[in-house]
Formats: sequence, C-alpha cells, structure tokens
Amino acid sequence: MDETADRAAPAMPRRVAVIGTGVIGASWAALFLARGLEVDAWDPAPGAAEALRAAVAAHWPVLEAIGLAPGASPDRLRLWPSPEEAVAAAGFVQENGPERLELKRDLFRRLDAAAPAATVLASSSSTLMASTFQDACARHPERVVLGHPFNPPHLIPLVEVAGGRLTAEAAVTGAMAFYAGLGKRPIRLRKEVLGHVANRLQAALWQEAFHLVREGVASVADVDAAIAHGPGLRWALLGPFLNLHLSGGAGGIAHLLDHLGPPTEAMWRDLGQVEITPGLRGAVVRGVDDELATVGPEAMLRQRDDILARLLALKARAPDLP
Repeated sequence: MDETADRAAPAMPRRVAVIGTGVIGASWAALFLARGLEVDAWDPAPGAAEALRAAVAAHWPVLEAIGLAPGASPDRLRLWPSPEEAVAAAGFVQENGPERLELKRDLFRRLDAAAPAATVLASSSSTLMASTFQDACARHPERVVLGHPFNPPHLIPLVEVAGGRLTAEAAVTGAMAFYAGLGKRPIRLRKEVLGHVANRLQAALWQEAFHLVREGVASVADVDAAIAHGPGLRWALLGPFLNLHLSGGAGGIAHLLDHLGPPTEAMWRDLGQVEITPGLRGAVVRGVDDELATVGPEAMLRQRDDILARLLALKARAPDLP
C-alpha cells in the first residue's frame, strides 16, 4: 500500500458515480441527486438510461416531500457508455452490479483502474463480502468497502459498512462519514459475515415464517399481519434489545431475561428448519396472490413510501430514540 491507504475520501464529495442502475442503483441515484450531488451513472442493460430517468422521476415526489438539498435536480444526472468514464471524476463510487462473483471481480478491476486514487469504491452487495473481490483491484484494493443499503435506499436510512481483509481504516471511516452526510444511518460491521447484519436478522424471521406456513399454523396473510400489526410497529422505532429492555419494566432487560429467558430458549429450540421446496414455494406464492387479490400493488407501494417518509420525519423529531 502507498500513502493513499491513509487518506479518507472527502466526507461529502460533490460528484459521485452509480455503477449498475437497477432497482437499488436507481434508488441510490435518486437519493444522491436529492442531496444536491452530481451523479455519473452506467449500466450495460438496453434501455438503462431511460429506465433510470423514469425511476428517478418516480422517486422524486417523496424525496421532495422529505426535503431537497439546495441545487438538487434530476438534471444533474449524466449517463456514460462505460464504467471507466462514469468513475473517472467521481469522489465516491456506489456499485450495484449482480451478485455474481466473477462479474463483480471484473467490474471492480475496471473501476479501480479508472477511478481517482483517493476515491472509495463501495459495493451494495447483499451477499458477497469485500474480501472476495477486492483483490481484483491491482492499484488500490485498500479503498474497497461494503456499503450495503436497505431497500429502498432513497428512503430507508440503514447502510451496513464493512472492510475486507485488504481495506484501509481510512476507507471505512470515509464511507461512514459520506453516508452520514447524506442523512443515512451507517453501522459498522466488525467482521465480515455472509448476509451482513440486517439480512441475517431477516433471514431468521423468514425461516420461521416459511415454517409456520408449511406446518399449517397460519396463512401467508396472517403471518404478514402478525408482524405488520404487532412487533413490526415497535421494531420501526427500536431494535430487538431495546424492545426487550422496555418489555422488562423497571428491571429492564436483566429482569426480562431472568423470567423469560428459559421460555425464549425453548422456542429457539423449536424453530423450524425449512427448505424452499417447489410445494412450499407454490404455497407461499399463492398465499401472496390471495393477499393481494383486492389490493393494487402500485397504490400499496405509494402508500408505503408516503408513510415511511412521515415516519422518518417523526423519528427525526424524537431525540430520545436511538
């Protein structure tokens, strides 16, 4: 490593690159534009430019409702014919390519060859760890980090940040500062792990949800209702440990674990181990179709985003919520 290993990227560069502009990349692009940044983008798919501009336009009303930064405009978006051109002047790069390791390695090799030496290269990968592809970067593997958002990135604040085995501390702290400067809520992973943090927590819940459907305990719609009208409401405000703490009354989490720890362990031992067999897959798909039979998906999505925006505004005015 040379001296660039100890230099963090600027906390808030004015020009960023979005590599891969599917669902996640388009959402990132909309957020960056709403924060007043210049965005250079690339995606190899036919019609990608038109699809990206349409996605940004669709996201813009809710971003306007949340509040735009001075100078924010979709007109600050530029599309480029190659990833090298897109990152050539970028102060930060957010990569959103497919979850295929060899493709990721080739893409980061190209990004590393073309991006300015001090620019952090962040990947939105939800399953691949930075250590698995950063060594494809011949120039500066130390500037590669995981920057995994929670979908949709233009609304949900969480970003999981982790370095790989070759990552410099400056790259991690630079990425954390960049995301915080956008108004995101970055968390730092101290170790690389498959699926990171949030997806592993989700996967644990999904495992039992599929198990309950498979065993005929509850329908797909009722499992959804159990979360959406139960613990999900509290989870939108506080995480699992603080919710346990508040549930323990005056004695807090220590009291709760003393009294409900053994029953909780019994449930852990009873949780189902499932495989998504064709039969289970079909049952879940039919259950979701039934659940949506009288609901318009587009209207549901708009309402979800509107309520999320209002919830975020309320949380921003609640300083005692972490």
